[in-house]
Amino acid sequence: MSDQVQKRGEGRSEYGVSLLLLALGVVAIVDALGLIERGARGFMTARTVPMFVGGLLILCAVLLAVDIARGGRGEQEEGEDVDLSHGSDLKTVGLLAVAFAFNAAFIDRLGWPITGAVLFFGAAFALGNRHYVRLAVISVLLSLITWYGFFLGLDVKLPAGLLDGIL
Repeated sequence: MSDQVQKRGEGRSEYGVSLLLLALGVVAIVDALGLIERGARGFMTARTVPMFVGGLLILCAVLLAVDIARGGRGEQEEGEDVDLSHGSDLKTVGLLAVAFAFNAAFIDRLGWPITGAVLFFGAAFALGNRHYVRLAVISVLLSLITWYGFFLGLDVKLPAGLLDGIL
């Protein structure tokens, strides 16, 4: 009899994950409904992405709850092949922190196209990329593509900084 009671109580924490996903989805949708639309062009507005993400979160919550009710259970993670005797790679973490801090500190003055390129370059460099010319070209392209994507596609004005009037 104790096995039946234990099996009946299993999965409650997984229902908690489902409730968390549901709550996050509702918060995303409610927050999106409070956004003020200014000069929206086309179907992509400031509300589009958060509404879509909120809807997906709610859908995932419902599907997870149904799966749990049908007896589905998450498998315990076996872990990665990591040598725990070594400490953290503080050099990599430090380089990533510097790239992010530079972006946060100078985005208003230098603009996203410049600080974004430095961020992309710094992150890839910190993670081991040593093809400097190719990395610089890709970083600049990524920065410009994201700037134009936000500016033209989403009508979100990221700061242009020093390149204001050129872009």
